[in-house]
Amino acid sequence: MVEKEEVGTISEEEAAQYDRQIRLWGLEAQKRLRASRVLLVGMKGLGAEVAKNLILAGVKGLTMMDHQKVSPEDTSAQFLIPTTGSSGRNRAEASLERAQNLNPMVDVKVDTDNVEDKPETFFTQFDAVCLTCCSRDVLVKIDQICYKNSIKFFTGDVFGYHGYMFANLGEHEFVEEKTKVPKVNPGMEDGPDTKKAKLEATETTMVKKKVLFCPFKEALEVDWSSDKAKAALRRTTCDYFLLQVLLKFRTDKGRDPQSDTYGEDSELLLQIRNDLLESLGVNPDVLPEDFVRPCLRGTLLTTISSSSTALRETGSSSVWAQNESQCWAPV
Repeated sequence: MVEKEEVGTISEEEAAQYDRQIRLWGLEAQKRLRASRVLLVGMKGLGAEVAKNLILAGVKGLTMMDHQKVSPEDTSAQFLIPTTGSSGRNRAEASLERAQNLNPMVDVKVDTDNVEDKPETFFTQFDAVCLTCCSRDVLVKIDQICYKNSIKFFTGDVFGYHGYMFANLGEHEFVEEKTKVPKVNPGMEDGPDTKKAKLEATETTMVKKKVLFCPFKEALEVDWSSDKAKAALRRTTCDYFLLQVLLKFRTDKGRDPQSDTYGEDSELLLQIRNDLLESLGVNPDVLPEDFVRPCLRGTLLTTISSSSTALRETGSSSVWAQNESQCWAPV
């Protein structure tokens, strides 16, 4: 993992390339990014955005994995895939040239296998794993593998105008900047000179913190009958339950909801919603029936991926959700 590797130094060329972000999160954080190898699964629209930002951030290596072929939708929604001559090609392979051109200092590779077929040992070569376009069972399985091997795990997806991201960093240590204001002597006057002295004497220190993240399976299987969970339910966005409906739909149909099958898909989504909320013992009102229409559209995911890989500020919320009227909000 990153903490066990020798971070090394940054060359003058790299210092010039990453000058802006070094000023933002510091040299040590950039060194950790430079030593990190990331696996990104699913090269659709969200995957392309995550790949772009990680490559520009300056990770050591990025492996783009996808076993699917380029579809007409991909050529209009995935900017790393050329609009001509890409039909029928593997999505990851079609994305490689443009991805590598973003930053020649990053080692960008392609894997055309299905992530479901990979053994546990495959994932141990990475410091972080980010999944998109995967089923619930695959997400749970790989999250458990990552947790066992102290690998940072991220997943996210977009469905129409709805989206989510999840992070499991295990027992995660990071640092926060804290501003320390010196105490004023009781006898000192509180004039302009004193205020100026206070400002000049202000110190910024780095404080180490630790937070424990929960597994993906645990985040989805909350017991809503407990008093603590009932209290939390009032603060929980409906998108949390919508995510479970959409993941169940993907498992049952082998695809996501589509506008050209709106009638069939909307009926199934409503049925899944009713069955799911009943099994959880949750009032159906938490997910109104009009949720179907917006289902039929990733910068935050990359921001948190970069921050945690660099061991800088990362909050304790594991699940974030987005819909057509609300920006990203922690669950």
